[in-house]
Amino acid sequence: MGRRHVFTRSELLDHAKRMLLEHGYEGFQLKSLSTRLPGARSTIYQYFANKEEMIAACMRRVMENVLRQAQEVDETDCMEALRQLLNIYLREAGFHQLIGYAHKINPSSSPSTAQDLAFVEQAHITLKNQIERLLVRAREEGRINPDIPLPAVAGVFFNLINTPNLMDIPLTEWSEWLFKMWLEGAGSQN
Repeated sequence: MGRRHVFTRSELLDHAKRMLLEHGYEGFQLKSLSTRLPGARSTIYQYFANKEEMIAACMRRVMENVLRQAQEVDETDCMEALRQLLNIYLREAGFHQLIGYAHKINPSSSPSTAQDLAFVEQAHITLKNQIERLLVRAREEGRINPDIPLPAVAGVFFNLINTPNLMDIPLTEWSEWLFKMWLEGAGSQN
């Protein structure tokens, strides 16, 4: 009998992310995950001690990717920077959904879980601060409506990420439409 394929940590986290997005936190089970992988279930435990440790690592990996991309955005033009950030957030499928699971994870389940959750929390604050900083600049430059409180403007911007693309428009075009609606509204131009 041939030796069974052993999967990498990266492959494992890719599968875990897909399962989390498909089934949610409650529906995510290591046993179900192992049936999707071409190796022994025990291989999972070579990387992670439990479900929470794996999900926290998955969240951290996604956050590291988004944070890296966000830090590369040129903020010279605040509106263009906001447009690019929205595109980054939309491109990372399920980013917001995954981050929403953080409060369900027990940080005391392992030291690595606690470290990953702390990283995710700090990175989330960093991303939020970046958007708020850009919105303040946009307000100062007269590029967004001064009559709408900035927390409302920021809240609507963050919620764009969760807007379903019911028409299955290519991501770049969808991102542009959402940004335009956020900036200009959906009302008549009369």
